[in-house]
Amino acid sequence: MSEQKTKQSAVKKEKKGFLTRVADFFKHLPENIAKPFKNTWHELRKVTWPTRQNLINSTLIVLLFMVFMGVVIGLLDMGSTEVVKLLSRWAA
Repeated sequence: MSEQKTKQSAVKKEKKGFLTRVADFFKHLPENIAKPFKNTWHELRKVTWPTRQNLINSTLIVLLFMVFMGVVIGLLDMGSTEVVKLLSRWAA
């Protein structure tokens, strides 16, 4: 009996006209728009958020690393500038 229902539902799906499909689209549009937001909300509830102290420590580590890398890149830039100046004097 379930095979017969499956075949009947398949036939019904095939027989849907264009206007019926358009109407179904607009009928289900609000729930189709809301579904990703609901899924996102459910996933956010599963997140293990860091503690305030952990967040502060991580932020400080990132900021210190950025300052360190800024100094390193600045020194490399100044060094390469001096090398180019020396080469340009030597070539001239």
